[in-house]
Amino acid sequence: MPNRLATATSPYLLQHAGNPVDWWEWGEEAFAEARRRDVPVLLSVGYAACHWCHVMAHESFEDEATAGQMNADFVCVKVDREERPDVDSVYMAATQALTGHGGWPMTVFTTPDGRPFYCGTYFPPRPAHGMPSFRQLLSAVSDAWRSRREDLETAGTRIAEGISSRLDLGPPAPLAAEVLDHAVAALAGEYDERWGGFGGAPKFPPSMVLEFLLRHAARTGDDRALRMARGTLGAMARGGIHDQLAGGFARYSVDARWVVPHFEKMLYDNALLLRLYLHLWRATGDEWARRVADATAAFLVRDLDTPEGGFASALDADAEGVEGLTYVWTPAELVEVLGEDDGRWAAAVFEVTDAGTFEHGTSTLQLLRDPGDPARLASVRERLGAARARRPQPARDDKVVTAWNGLAIAALAEHGVLTGSPSSVDAARRAAELLADVHWGDGRLRRASRNGVAGAPSGVLEDYGDLAEGLLALHQATGEGRWLELAGDLLDVVAGQFIDADGWHDTAADAEALVHRPFDPADGPTPSGLAAVAGAAVTYAALAGAPRHRELGEAAVGSLARLAERAPQAVGWAMAVGEALLAGPLEVAVSGPAGPDRDALVAAARASTSPGAVVVVGEPDAPGVPLLAGRPLVGGRPAAYVCRGFVCAAPVTDVSALGAALTSS
Repeated sequence: MPNRLATATSPYLLQHAGNPVDWWEWGEEAFAEARRRDVPVLLSVGYAACHWCHVMAHESFEDEATAGQMNADFVCVKVDREERPDVDSVYMAATQALTGHGGWPMTVFTTPDGRPFYCGTYFPPRPAHGMPSFRQLLSAVSDAWRSRREDLETAGTRIAEGISSRLDLGPPAPLAAEVLDHAVAALAGEYDERWGGFGGAPKFPPSMVLEFLLRHAARTGDDRALRMARGTLGAMARGGIHDQLAGGFARYSVDARWVVPHFEKMLYDNALLLRLYLHLWRATGDEWARRVADATAAFLVRDLDTPEGGFASALDADAEGVEGLTYVWTPAELVEVLGEDDGRWAAAVFEVTDAGTFEHGTSTLQLLRDPGDPARLASVRERLGAARARRPQPARDDKVVTAWNGLAIAALAEHGVLTGSPSSVDAARRAAELLADVHWGDGRLRRASRNGVAGAPSGVLEDYGDLAEGLLALHQATGEGRWLELAGDLLDVVAGQFIDADGWHDTAADAEALVHRPFDPADGPTPSGLAAVAGAAVTYAALAGAPRHRELGEAAVGSLARLAERAPQAVGWAMAVGEALLAGPLEVAVSGPAGPDRDALVAAARASTSPGAVVVVGEPDAPGVPLLAGRPLVGGRPAAYVCRGFVCAAPVTDVSALGAALTSS
């Protein structure tokens, strides 16, 4: 049996390369084989850090008898949802339509031309909880294919037609201030006053909504918006979802109190949260938010950096097949590492109890109150971290995804300039160079790479939007023109390939044709592709003086106005972009040679919380920096040039005058 996954660029596919299942990668060859054999396709979709994907793999895909049944009756196709979000989107829509829910592992049976006729998620090896065993399901589907083929073909056609209908977003309309005010009120009705976040368990980091709330508070002074953002970020920072020893956040909390996470750590979550804690610190001066931001930046660079300069996708939820094994503790383990006194103190500080907060008497680490002894806390953290490093460690999904690296570039570039950490800017630049050199070629993006080699899948809309967002932040951090130029090239591809008479699409016009061309306007764990492009376009317009890009951003956000009115939690990033449109553009160029005078002006400019602000720094007429063109020194001193809403003020040379210019309406 050929091992078709052995050369895959996806770590998830490589995890399955040794299965007795005769797996195929997604592609025309697999469907041609299904047509040749006249059998259905069994499509299995997951990702490398997925706990229940591992469980189903161990129970079923590693079992010789189950694999034999799969091989005999189906062409089996394995898909990494992170490498092929387009394929995942199409079949997740079918799964949700048929079952009312979705998730991974996703199990879909299709006709040889890809039309789905039966969908589900995890199936156990034995009947349980009202579910058939996986082998029972295989038998039922193969029997139906032989005896009721026409019914399945008809069902596949009906399902494919159903998921192909586009969501009616209504006529475009400006995302007006009244809509955003209403969104804050609606979110307040869902806000968990006690534990932060919105709604009940499970709780995911509501990153896009929190960015909107921080921007809304900055534009309007709305204390309610700031309180919801601050309360949620504070509760998460104190909870078990936050790694209290080494920084970084897990994917979500299974409870409403942020106590027990699903332990996988994703690049995209941590990149988005790094920016949020930075923005909260900038807005409030809360030192705890700065500490969390610093620890999250350190986690990204220390634990997810790849040798080629990019950032790996995730750390697994499991170690040696046990979820959370690396991270949880008992009181006895704390005493063993720290000694009696410090061990008991740490148990009280971190909420580690005899009963446990997780499984088998173990606890996650929380920090619900200030222990009042920072030196002792630092010592305990260091010793526990060293002990934890000797435990089995989670596997790392080391593929480099374009969109998520774009988010990381933006976060680290901002961290570098706001905290004075050049190493963060350097890390952002290294990642950008990898993406520019490896992921961008022939005027198009690839979705992912591994070990410095780009995979075959093409970039989707979020890849273009999120990478452009990161490059624009890096341009502002470094004053290097190449990043602004590449961001413009990416947005040009978007305008040419992802918009047509039918509206926006998540895949390019010349991308592989699927059962339908996917488009999802709602945020998921990351900004929707549409919102990501909107944000990048608005920022590019301010940096490059490009009205057509602002119009592109306005049109994209305007198409979501109706959704913002009805379901604001679904379009947090678009509403954040709406705040930038209302508040800006606020363009600040600090021109002059490096030195204390320029540094003081730069610090004042970057302290602005205006959602519409862009800031560039450099020598007068620096190449590739349009905002510095024709911006000379004033009286031989560095000067700040401020333009608000397409109207420019006279340049200023002292910090107080700049502060006044930034806060004037």
